[in-house]
Amino acid sequence: MDTRDVRTEIRIAAQILIEVADPEPGEIFVLGASTSEIQGENIGSAGNEDVAAAVFDTVYEITSERGLYLAVQCCEHLNRCLVIPRKAVREFNLTRVTVIPTATAGGAVASRAMENMEDVALVDGAQGHLGMDIGDTFIGMHLRPVVVPVRLHMKSVGRAHLTLARTRPVLVGGYRAQYPEDPHGKKVRYPDSC
Repeated sequence: MDTRDVRTEIRIAAQILIEVADPEPGEIFVLGASTSEIQGENIGSAGNEDVAAAVFDTVYEITSERGLYLAVQCCEHLNRCLVIPRKAVREFNLTRVTVIPTATAGGAVASRAMENMEDVALVDGAQGHLGMDIGDTFIGMHLRPVVVPVRLHMKSVGRAHLTLARTRPVLVGGYRAQYPEDPHGKKVRYPDSC
């Protein structure tokens, strides 16, 4: 597999997601990725360190440039815990767990994150502000309510299904309530059907 294509696809997707979500510095970007799925194999069956490097290195570079915390989801063998900087653990009061992700228990991307991010810890969960899911790894459990899908013309990275999401604050108050414009200049409205 040519990892240059993977890097290009991920760079495009991550940049569009960040542009649409418009996160503040210090917010959490959740990444879940299956290197097996990217190669067209079943999730958890064909971990690949070169593909993991392409995925992690690209997203880490982009999130670092924007001042975002990157939280990398482990696979279900480690209960989908997250590799995240210790600074974020303290700032968001996250619960640490003790484990070291490997390619066969945690996943190749999480293992790469553990080896290449500075001063990291593992946590059992977080409430991220935006995220990228490559290969249906189900990052939704680590996103804040309310999750809003971000649609792209790209539907995959390699041969893995791609899902992007941002979050927004919960709207409260019912149909008589008024809401400010969202960061993208759209008036937020409560559905008339409620």
